[in-house]
Amino acid sequence: DFALHLKDLKKKNVPHKYLENKNIALLFEKTSTRTRSAFTVAANDLGAHPEFMGISDTQFGYKESVADSAKILGSMFDGIEFRGFEQATVEGLAKYSGVPVWNGLTDDWHPTQMIADFMTIKEVFGTLENKKLTYVGDGRNNMANSLLVGGLRTGMTVAVTTPDGYQPDPQALAVAVEYGNHFTLTNDRFAAAKDADVIFTDVWTSMGQESEAEKRRKIFQGYQINKDVMAVAAKDAMVMHCLPAHRGEEITAEVLEAHA
Repeated sequence: DFALHLKDLKKKNVPHKYLENKNIALLFEKTSTRTRSAFTVAANDLGAHPEFMGISDTQFGYKESVADSAKILGSMFDGIEFRGFEQATVEGLAKYSGVPVWNGLTDDWHPTQMIADFMTIKEVFGTLENKKLTYVGDGRNNMANSLLVGGLRTGMTVAVTTPDGYQPDPQALAVAVEYGNHFTLTNDRFAAAKDADVIFTDVWTSMGQESEAEKRRKIFQGYQINKDVMAVAAKDAMVMHCLPAHRGEEITAEVLEAHA
């Protein structure tokens, strides 16, 4: 809700320099278009000064420990955003830096993406309560984990459809147990998509899994969002994708463009 407030202020050209004179380190192990752009623009809009640090720009992770880097960055910056591989890395930055740390993506979780996605859903429907969210595809990746937990905690009903062996992380499933029949895990994409208000997907092969690409194409062949899946969803259903998208794999170009 606060993010929606800030978005409204920007739309109205009302200055909102809540982070004036703050310095924010943007630490990236993984490449990015949207996350890097979003944090840079947001920091500037809020009056902060973002400093981008790519993996080849620093000694982070190969010449220096996470703890040592965290202490140095925390002594100079007022906050750190991290986008990378291991969840333990972002947790180490939070533990040792002494400043706020934002998770811009790890292999396990993608919380800042959730803020943007749930904002969008609320803008369209006016509420998240009792809306059905369906995720189709690799149930083991950071988007599936984050949508499962985030959707349930914001009052939505969540269905995840994925092949055997690609179920969400045990941590995410442990949260799902608390919500009983508000969560469904199934192999049947049509059952999962039935009456869904929001249907999500993500690429079948995430960063760092490139060697598995051909194997994954075969495994996930039956987990595509197409017009047949959309036919069983709610009439005003939204389609969402964290991008970049592989048209013809996890989603057809027809559906993606029709719901963009």
